[in-house]
Amino acid sequence: MYKFLTVFLITIPFIFTSSAQDKKPYSRKGEYFFFWGYNRSEYANSDIRFKGIGYDFTLYNATAKDLPIAFSPGVYFDITKLSIPQYNIRYGYFFSDHWSISIGSDHMKYVMDDNQTLEVSGHISAQVSDPAIVVNPEYVGDFNHTPKLVRPEDFLHYEHTDGFNYLHVELDRYDRIWKAKNNIQGVDWLVGVGAGTLIPRTDSHLFSIGRNNHFNFAGYGVSLKTGLRFDLSRRFFLQTDVKGGFTRLNHVHTTGRDSDSAQQSIWFGEFYGALGYKFGKNRVK
Repeated sequence: MYKFLTVFLITIPFIFTSSAQDKKPYSRKGEYFFFWGYNRSEYANSDIRFKGIGYDFTLYNATAKDLPIAFSPGVYFDITKLSIPQYNIRYGYFFSDHWSISIGSDHMKYVMDDNQTLEVSGHISAQVSDPAIVVNPEYVGDFNHTPKLVRPEDFLHYEHTDGFNYLHVELDRYDRIWKAKNNIQGVDWLVGVGAGTLIPRTDSHLFSIGRNNHFNFAGYGVSLKTGLRFDLSRRFFLQTDVKGGFTRLNHVHTTGRDSDSAQQSIWFGEFYGALGYKFGKNRVK
């Protein structure tokens, strides 16, 4: 998370320097675009509350990481496997020369670290859920910021890896900071704001019971981003963005039973690169 914030802060002086330059005249109004790319993400420590029959407890400051897929032509260039890595997909429209609106999904992956010692507050009964799960006596009782080793085999394994899906609308501002003499290649600096919903598929095992749950509308998210768009030709471009955001998951599936769920807030940082295609009116000058 801190690396992404550092990059974002370093970018700010460049933003104001660029915006002070003479704007190169161009028009994007009426242009449509589509892009596909891949991301890396980081997550701030997060509190997670678990609720169900016989228990209501919170784990504090849980650490987590993403789950990148090692580069392999058999994965990244196979159209049937493109959605396995952490990907970004977006479709948008320029309603004015400098402003676009778009919809897309950031398919991130969130994996809580196993075998970490966390403070626990709340209550856990000897038998929980329905049908009843017998809890290891080590985790039974009333707790008040009590340190506990969170083992995956008998306490908790928890991840959103298929994935931590942020489906959202973005409003973006583009400004040209460089163009080639042929008026085809160029670089835009952009900033944007987004808001939408989280649709995770959570693989969770609580007290050894669970599954890779089905997708669900678990909550909402908001985000800010900044980045660069490189026009390679009249149709193709590369885009690279740094994004940060807040998400609130109000209902996360855990054991796969309707009585059991979790709640969580996650701050995230994300970096991605994408290859895009533009069509419709294409009048960059």
